[in-house]
Order: sequence, then structure tokens, then C-alpha cells
Amino acid sequence: MSCEEDQEEEREVLRAIYESDKNFIEINPTTFQYKFGEEGHYKSFLLEISWPADYPTCLPNIGLDAFYNRHISSTVKESVTDRIKEQCEMCLGSAMTFSIFDWTKEHEEELMTKQHEPVCGALQGRGSTIKSHKTVLHVPAKKKEKKEILTKSQKRRIADRTNYKGERERGWNWVDVVKHLSKTGKTD
Repeated sequence: MSCEEDQEEEREVLRAIYESDKNFIEINPTTFQYKFGEEGHYKSFLLEISWPADYPTCLPNIGLDAFYNRHISSTVKESVTDRIKEQCEMCLGSAMTFSIFDWTKEHEEELMTKQHEPVCGALQGRGSTIKSHKTVLHVPAKKKEKKEILTKSQKRRIADRTNYKGERERGWNWVDVVKHLSKTGKTD
């Protein structure tokens, strides 16, 4: 088989495997990306594999240069790339993109052990993390309160039961003792 035929076959297999996976992206017929880790987590990263013309007889191009990976230190990027290239060399001559994505998924925690949490929490989407003097404080983001939408008649009933401050009048829930006793009165 020629390289083009091998690539077309592998492309079809990748599409079939990852058709419903939101972490997989096909940039073009020879470039694929896969996102590892939770969205917004400081250890998440986006791995890009692109095929040169004579792939799979040669190694694919491995990249961690996507904007999504801006939070990863260069030493960690280099370490991850080197480890993935070692795996690629073991699969040389065969379709390896799925194997590389799968291997990376299995070893994702191990690959990112040297990646440290950012100081200012720039990557945090829901709130932020502030570090100072060995103390980590997580400040949650404020959630928007959903306002209850009332009809005119509901607003009118509320206005009839409340005073100008929106509070019920003093004694609104008191029991009328005379009325109560007249109903329950003596049974003799």
C-alpha cells in the first residue's frame, strides 16, 4: 500500500472512533488534535499530530504549541513531546495516531506531574485561585440569580397583602380569639 492509501484508511478509522468525542478535532485531512484533561484545569493540554507526506513510514509531527497550551511550561512541553516521540518510534511503519492518543490518555497524569498550578489562576474559568504566603484561597465566581417573573395579577395580590416596604402588616397571621371561640365554644 502507498502512504496516501494508508493515510486515507487511518483517517476513516479515526473518524469512526472519535465521531462523537468532543475532545477530538480534525483540523484538516492530515492534522488532528485531542484535548486531554478537564476544560480549564491547569494540567489539561491539547496534543496536535500532523502527518508529513510519507507518513506512516516516518514519524508524525507532534505539537503542543496551540494557544490552549499557553499555561504549560516549556520544560513540560518538551518532556511530553519527547515521551510521545518515543512511543511513535515503537509504532513506526504502522498507523499510530489512535495509539498515540490512547497512550497519552493512559499516561496523562504521569506526563503532567511537573506542571504546577499557575499563581494567579489565569486558567480558572469558574472563579479564581489566589496564592499568598503558602495559603491557597479559591474565590468562587458569583452566579447570576434568576429573577422570578410575575404576572400583573400576581403582583397586584402581593401589593394588596403587603405595605409600601413589601412587608406584611403586623398581625397578619394572628388568630382572632373571639371568632375562634365562637366556632369551638362550649359543648354543654
